[in-house]
Amino acid sequence: MGMLAGLRFPVAQSRGRRYPEPTHPYRNDFQRDRDRIVHSRAFRRLEAKTQVFAPGLSDHFRNRLTHTIEVSQIARTAAAVLGLDEDLTEALALAHDIGHPPFAHAGEDELNRQMQRFGERFDHNLHALRIVENFEQRYARFPGLNLTFEVREGIIKHSRDFGPGENPEFDAFLPGLRPPLEAQLIDLADEVAYNTADLDDAFSADMLTAADVAECVPQYGEVLDAVEGHFPGASGREVFHESLRQLVDVLVSGLIDGTVARSREAGVATADEIRAFPRRLAAFTPQAADTSRRLKRFLHAKVYAAPELAQGRNHSVDMIGALFQFFLERPDRLPRLYAEQARHTPSYRVVCDYIAGMTDAFFRRTYQQMIGSDPTLPTP
Repeated sequence: MGMLAGLRFPVAQSRGRRYPEPTHPYRNDFQRDRDRIVHSRAFRRLEAKTQVFAPGLSDHFRNRLTHTIEVSQIARTAAAVLGLDEDLTEALALAHDIGHPPFAHAGEDELNRQMQRFGERFDHNLHALRIVENFEQRYARFPGLNLTFEVREGIIKHSRDFGPGENPEFDAFLPGLRPPLEAQLIDLADEVAYNTADLDDAFSADMLTAADVAECVPQYGEVLDAVEGHFPGASGREVFHESLRQLVDVLVSGLIDGTVARSREAGVATADEIRAFPRRLAAFTPQAADTSRRLKRFLHAKVYAAPELAQGRNHSVDMIGALFQFFLERPDRLPRLYAEQARHTPSYRVVCDYIAGMTDAFFRRTYQQMIGSDPTLPTP
């Protein structure tokens, strides 16, 4: 039994699927949800979407799919130790990024900017919900993946809560209530994964050293000192990777211990009480939270804002803006199904959905085919 087994969300209490289905003989509903996500086209496309470092410089940088796998490992480990539902946690971790457009957060920000021109917005969690409810077409009996309520709820709530009336599209997902503790783990597991993975990739790109990190993140400095003391003959690369491995352990342990402490302090005893509690109970310990904040500040200053990344990011943003405008003015150039949809749906919505589903490489090919052949439109 895990430390918080009483707070585990019972799969038997699921609110079920939008379209009822017979039970499976050897997989429960959350296991089936996990498998449907893994077999979806949106999940496979993550392999060709940028995480932070664009492909081409190295074959070893994370992409959005490898990042997702790392989040899943961390979240499932925490769930197992805590005694929560590992299958629900894994399904949510695997789905948490499927709504991301090409070119990482720069792509999301630009699509959001384009949609704001029309009084709307782009949010990758909302887009992920629309993917699993409508865009994926793999089953004869229903649209989308027909996931359970709890997985769909967790897709839109894993990173933030919302109140009644805040977004009409979310009104069916218990606004004002917290999601299960399994869903609350995802955002913090994501934080552990990207902080440590981005350090790793930036080190491989010669953008930082272990000493640089230690100077800004005291807890990492303590880990580094211990590693150097234990392995005096190790190379700099070996020391860095050993210290990074231990940093992951420190942060995951901080997530587990912090969640136990906050849940016990809150006095909650059931999954229903988790929902009704006025704030989230998944949390880092104070020291781990401070380390995570310092890591984020360090990465923003040393990596994300670096000129060698900014140039590619700015170029990607310009291309998204240009292709968005191209299809907005020429919806007949969209693929047939999208062009037909644009006849009865605002074209900006259709264009946004089309671009958001692209991989980086498909976006570049489409841009070249459309704008590269049209001399009336400027290239970035």
